[in-house]
Amino acid sequence: MTTTFINTNELPRIKGPQGEVTEILNGPLVGARNVLGALRWLGPGEAFTAEALDKHQLIYLMEGNGTIRLENKDYEVTRGAGVYLGPADSASFKAADGASMKLFHLVVPRVPK
Repeated sequence: MTTTFINTNELPRIKGPQGEVTEILNGPLVGARNVLGALRWLGPGEAFTAEALDKHQLIYLMEGNGTIRLENKDYEVTRGAGVYLGPADSASFKAADGASMKLFHLVVPRVPK
């Protein structure tokens, strides 16, 4: 196994209705199987919804501040906050007015029983 350096500043960002995103851990980039890692940037007032998947998700707030909505309740969050979503769980993230958010999003499959 070799160590792979990924310069995330050189990866293309895709602009969409839920901010900008770039995959930093996937099959084509590093040969990863069964895992997907992405960085997501939300500008002031922008929002992202992590839909329920039949997978596990970890979303970590690397920079900025805003709100995480879980089970119809809003939580004010700042750098260092994170949320684990089990299969069938979802959450929404919204950057505060005048602020932004940089999120790390990791998705891994369920372990077979």
